[in-house]
Amino acid sequence: LASGKNVNVFVFDTEVYSNTGGQSSKATPLAAMAKFAAAGKRSRKKDLGMMAMSYGNVYVAQVAIGADYNQFVKAIVEAEAYDGPSLIICYAPCINHGLKCGMGKTIQNEADAVKCGYWHLYRHNPELKEQGKNPFTLDSKEPTESFQDFLKGEVRYASLAKAAPDVAEELFAKTEKDAKERRLSYVRLQKGFEDVK
Repeated sequence: LASGKNVNVFVFDTEVYSNTGGQSSKATPLAAMAKFAAAGKRSRKKDLGMMAMSYGNVYVAQVAIGADYNQFVKAIVEAEAYDGPSLIICYAPCINHGLKCGMGKTIQNEADAVKCGYWHLYRHNPELKEQGKNPFTLDSKEPTESFQDFLKGEVRYASLAKAAPDVAEELFAKTEKDAKERRLSYVRLQKGFEDVK
């Protein structure tokens, strides 16, 4: 991405190292149980999109096909048309999440993740800045569903609540706070451009 070359990268974000057995990674959210984080991960998830945006010349989108199919397709079209590096980060529930509703409901899980503010949808197109427009568009709406209920619908979180309820309650609250702070940083990007102009 830092090369500035016209490359397109698509990341399926499962929030663990899925291909090697579900180990914790820098993409694993706080409180989630995974291999090497059996008592719940204690550090925040990295924000890959913000890291890529910091280069200034990378098209970045965060999507979830089950939450907003039109936004998903729009991001792919924009990334492909962009003459430079592009990164699309797609929320991808996997078997390591332990969806209580079953893997047949991953599309619904993606929609629920966005509705509760666990996952956020956005697009960042540097070409818009050159046109005097805000390059950042926050596509997901203000959360309306219960964040805690979403966490309890996945074994990677619910297991922690059973094993260590006091610790889980504290970590779940921190996880929700992290998600709210992340959304707030996106809202600032959306609004801040107008304030600076």
